[in-house]
Amino acid sequence: MKKNTKDINFQKMFQGKKIPILTLDERWHQLFPDYDKPAYIKQLENKINELMRKQGKIINDLKDMKVLKKQLMSEIITHMDVNDSKAGKQKAKKLDRNQKLIKELSEKMKKAEDDLVEIPYIIKEVNEQLIIESAKLCYQRLNRNNQHIIEIAKWVSNIREELKEKILEKQDMELKNTEIYSYMHDLLGPELLQELDDNIKANS
Repeated sequence: MKKNTKDINFQKMFQGKKIPILTLDERWHQLFPDYDKPAYIKQLENKINELMRKQGKIINDLKDMKVLKKQLMSEIITHMDVNDSKAGKQKAKKLDRNQKLIKELSEKMKKAEDDLVEIPYIIKEVNEQLIIESAKLCYQRLNRNNQHIIEIAKWVSNIREELKEKILEKQDMELKNTEIYSYMHDLLGPELLQELDDNIKANS
C-alpha cells in the first residue's frame, strides 16, 4: 500500500542525523532549480544563506577586533610612563581612552563569540527544516511521476494492442486484394488485366 507523505514523521527520521548544508550542495540545486522552487523552500534557503553570511561577517569582525585590541594594548604599554607634564597628561588621556576602547571591544568580542557558538545550531535547525520540506516535496513529485508512469504504461499497452489489430487488419486486406487480383487475372487473362490496370492508373 502506498504511504502518503502526511503519514511519514520526517521530523523524527532526520532528527539527530548528520545532514550537509543543502544550500551548498549542487545536487540539491539541481533538484530544486530557481524556476521550480516553491516559495517556502526559497524562504528557508534564504534564511540559511543569511545566517552563513552573518557567521562569516562575525568571524571577520572578530579578527579585526583582535588586531585592534592588540594595537590598543601595545599603545597602553607604550604610554604607561605618565606624569604631570603636558606630554604626560596627553599620554594619560590616551591611556584612559584606550582602556575604554578595550573594554568596549572586549564586550563586543564576547557578544560576537557567543553569536558564533549559537549560529551553527540555528543553521542546523533551519537546514533540518529544509531537508524535511525538500524530502516531502521530492516524495510528492515521485508519487505524481509514478502515477503518470502507470498511466503512460497503460496507454502504451492499449496502443500496442490497437497496433497489433491494425497490422492484422492490414495483412487481411492485402491478402484479399491478392485473391481478388489473382481471380481477375485468371478470369480476364494477363493482357486484358494489364489494359484495365493501365486505364485505372491513368484515370486515378
